[in-house]
Amino acid sequence: MPIGITLGTFTPSVLLRVARRAGHLADVGLEVTETAVPSSPAQFDALLAGALDAVLTSPDNVLAYRYSPTNPLRRTADARIVSAVDRGLGLALYGRSDAAGLRGGRFGVDVPESGFAFAMYALAESVGLGPGDYDVVALGSTPRRLQALLAGECEATMLNAGNELHAEAAGLRPLATAGEALAPYLGTVLAVVGTARLAVADRLAAALIRTSSAVADGRLDAAVVAEASEALGLPGGLAERYLARLRDPTEGLVTDGVADIESIRTLVGLRRRYRPEAVDGVDVFAPALDPASGLLPAHAAR
Repeated sequence: MPIGITLGTFTPSVLLRVARRAGHLADVGLEVTETAVPSSPAQFDALLAGALDAVLTSPDNVLAYRYSPTNPLRRTADARIVSAVDRGLGLALYGRSDAAGLRGGRFGVDVPESGFAFAMYALAESVGLGPGDYDVVALGSTPRRLQALLAGECEATMLNAGNELHAEAAGLRPLATAGEALAPYLGTVLAVVGTARLAVADRLAAALIRTSSAVADGRLDAAVVAEASEALGLPGGLAERYLARLRDPTEGLVTDGVADIESIRTLVGLRRRYRPEAVDGVDVFAPALDPASGLLPAHAAR
């Protein structure tokens, strides 16, 4: 009998669906139920409560809920990265006008002190917009922010993972990209809290890594296009672009699953730049850069 686990995601995971279609989940003895979450605090609240077994999330969320006593839930736990999944999948700042036209506008984020928000602040600065040049509004997950952007409820936001392709189909273009401005960067990781579900998460990681390698090698093109079309509502041409994005060496899948220290250093650097945090004068995120800290699996901490 397969082991059932519940996985929390923001945007429906095409990679997970392809892994299921290819039989890779069955091969590791798993039956995975994907549950949509509205925001990163809601995702980690459910993970800490045991309602989720594992999550696909920004690695910055793992940093926040492992190290920061002022995270949105105001509690920390043994949050840990099991494996890296992708390097952003097109993560970029999208706006309804050029940079000059966005001054005084509303910039949508999941929550103001989250990884994609910090990336947004950096990308906005790269096009000449400082923190005082726009208002930050909390709008929740990436699909929600896409709808808000298209509806005019915000003037700019961070999009990725197929959501940005819908924005481009509506005539919007990226003002700046994480792949160009922030590399090396990790967009998505598989994460758990504690060790109780670590063994099954390791099985899931193995299935996703196997699937990622097959996607990169061109062995699952039809499956990716079909699942991207169904899960993300991407018509043929956009689904093909999504496939190309998965294979992109800068923004695409991490085919070996390794969450490298240099990418973690990028995320810590963004936090130190936009939300420095210390206890008794000691940077709370310094342990994240220690390969032996427990944030990363021993075989991946390199």
